[in-house]
Amino acid sequence: MSSDIKVDQMLDAKGLSCPLPILKTKKAVEALSKGQVLKVETTDPGSKNDMASWAKRTGNEILGTEESSGTFTYYIKKTA
Repeated sequence: MSSDIKVDQMLDAKGLSCPLPILKTKKAVEALSKGQVLKVETTDPGSKNDMASWAKRTGNEILGTEESSGTFTYYIKKTA
């Protein structure tokens, strides 16, 4: 799935706990142009709910999520 998604920027938020992954994601997405995609990697299990609610609240789109060996990966498209 991830091979189909063109990533414009990557954010490594592994080892950080709530709310830092969301704060760093927000800042990274703000720096993107509309339509660009941010790949976020985090080890915070709470990020599953946090990312979904953040995307819904901000109007950005989560194109996909992956989970592997305790790392959660999100592909976020800036739409707002």
